[in-house]
Amino acid sequence: MTFLTVHAFGQDADSLLAKVRAKLAGVSDYTAEGIMKTDVSFMKVPDARITVYFKQPDRFKIRKQDGISIMPKGGVNINLTTLFAGNRYTAVGAGKAAVNGTAVAVVKLLPLDEQSDVVVSTLYIDEKEYLIRKAVITTRENGTYEMEMSYGKYANRGLPDKVSFIFSTKDYKLPKGLAIDYDAGEKPRNTTTNEKGKIEISYTSYAINTGLSNDIFN
Repeated sequence: MTFLTVHAFGQDADSLLAKVRAKLAGVSDYTAEGIMKTDVSFMKVPDARITVYFKQPDRFKIRKQDGISIMPKGGVNINLTTLFAGNRYTAVGAGKAAVNGTAVAVVKLLPLDEQSDVVVSTLYIDEKEYLIRKAVITTRENGTYEMEMSYGKYANRGLPDKVSFIFSTKDYKLPKGLAIDYDAGEKPRNTTTNEKGKIEISYTSYAINTGLSNDIFN
C-alpha cells in the first residue's frame, strides 16, 4: 500500500511538472528590462537598471546599464527554465504548502547527474496556474538559496514580474559584476553567521521570441 501511494504521488509530480514545463517551453527566448536591488549588509550597491537575456535551453545573461555583465556562479541561477534543462532529474512529490497565501504543491527535483552542482531543488508550484511560486535550491558550492516569484501580465508565459533571490552571505559566492561593486566599496565585516542577503529584480517589460543571437551570450 505504501509503495502504491508513493508511486501515485510521483506520477502526480511528473504530470504537474510537465504542465509547468509546457508553459515555459512556449518562450524560446526573451529580452527583459528591469530594476535590480541588492540588499546585503556589507555592500553598498545602488539600484541598477538591467537587461536580462535568455535563450532555450539554458543560456542566461544579465547586463547592467554600465555595461558590466553579471554571470551567476556554479549552480546559481535566477531563471526558472534552467532548472529543467536536459530533463535529467527524478521528481518526488513532497506534500502541500502555501506561499504568500497561495496553495501550492511541493515537488523535489533530484538530479541524475552525480557531478551536478545542484543537490536538490524544492519547487512550490501553483497547481491552478502551473506557476512556480518559490524554489529552494541546495548546491555544493553556494549552499542553499531561495527564489520567490510574483506574477502579473506575463503569467500566461510563466514569466515573473518580480524575482527575489535570498541567500546566505556566508555560503554564497558573489557573481561577477556584484563582486566588482563590492571591491570598489567597503570591506565586509565578519560573515561567519548565517546572515541573509537579498537580490530583487523587478521586470518592467519583456520582448519574447525575437530570435536572439547566440553572440549575445559570449
